[in-house]
Amino acid sequence: MSEIAPLFVTKLYRAAVEGVDNRALLASCRAIAAEDEAGQAWSKEKGYRGYTSYASLNDLAKRDPNIHALKGVLDKHATKFARVLHLELGGRRLKLDSIWINVLEPGGAHTGHIHPHSVLSGTYYVETPPGASALKLEDPRLPLMMAAPPRREDAPESERSFVYVQPKAGDVLMWESFVRHEVPPNNAKKARVSISFNYSW
Repeated sequence: MSEIAPLFVTKLYRAAVEGVDNRALLASCRAIAAEDEAGQAWSKEKGYRGYTSYASLNDLAKRDPNIHALKGVLDKHATKFARVLHLELGGRRLKLDSIWINVLEPGGAHTGHIHPHSVLSGTYYVETPPGASALKLEDPRLPLMMAAPPRREDAPESERSFVYVQPKAGDVLMWESFVRHEVPPNNAKKARVSISFNYSW
């Protein structure tokens, strides 16, 4: 008799966010992107097709009331996810320590990366037009599988090396920050607008 037990499972949190005015949030993202010359310059220098406030603004939740309202909702989802992950926080709470806007124009992409100084990372999707990029997540064990054959095409999602998640406007996705992820080229005819964030302990 044999037994197979799933060990070291990587979890993805997904929820449809309620209580957020997406139209107002989109207007905020557009207005901030239009005014943030430093963010525009950084995006152009780094070859980011579109705009991100990642390297230019660190006070969005204080700067804009719609993003402040979103932060309050995200805090609740992060707390819920931390419980699901059985994180021992020692009586403390995870803290949102960075939040930034992404306006990914058609053809734009964001290469694979992790967020090494955070506990949880995620993205809230403000606008996802038809053809907008999915989120591509990578099995964290992949770099260690030096001699392993590839997975079969019919492998269940939990056994694949890469998983593509197609979000819709109003969704939030969260994962542990060690999970490598990327955004493939945006095939939509309009920009894909999202707000990404990190939680630290």
